[in-house]
Amino acid sequence: MKSETVSVRSSREEDIPAIAAIYRYHVLNGTGSFETAPPNEDEMKRRRSAIIARGLPYLVAELQGAVVGYAYADLYRTRVAYRHTLEDSIYIHSDHVGKGIGRHLLSELLRQCERIGCRQMIGMIGDSENRSSIRLHESLGFTRVGALLAVGFKFGRWLDVVFMQRALGSGNTTTPG
Repeated sequence: MKSETVSVRSSREEDIPAIAAIYRYHVLNGTGSFETAPPNEDEMKRRRSAIIARGLPYLVAELQGAVVGYAYADLYRTRVAYRHTLEDSIYIHSDHVGKGIGRHLLSELLRQCERIGCRQMIGMIGDSENRSSIRLHESLGFTRVGALLAVGFKFGRWLDVVFMQRALGSGNTTTPG
C-alpha cells in the first residue's frame, strides 16, 4: 500500500458508526479484545468522549474517504503516579488488515503522545498468538516486558495478555515538568 493513500487524522463524532463497526467485528471474531459483546454506538461515543476530555489522542485512518482503522491512547492506570504513562489501542477494518494502516496509526499516536509530554507507552496485546500486533509494536520500538498467562477466556480457549513498552520522548531520563 502506498503511504500517501492513507491519511491519519483526529477522529470526529461522525466517525463513530465506522469505529463501532470496526470494533464490533474484532469483538465478535477476534481475540485482540477480551470483550465478548460489542458495545453500541452510544457507548463507543461515550468512550471516545472520555478519552478526548482527558486531552488524549483518538485517531482514525482514512483510505479513499472511508475510515479503515482507529487508534487511541488512554491512561494506563488512574492513580496519579502513572500520569505520564499511557496505553495504546489499535483496530483495523477486517478488509484492510496487513496493509500498513496500523503502522500509520501507531506512529502518529506515538508522535502525539510525545508532544503532550507523556513518557511511556504500554501495549497490552490480547492473545499471545496475535503476532501481527506484536510485530507492529516491535517495529516501532516496543519491547516485550512480560505476559499474563491464561487471564482471559474467549472462544473456548484461555488467552494471554502480552505486555510491551516503549519510551516516549526522553522517557525516564529526565524529571517531568
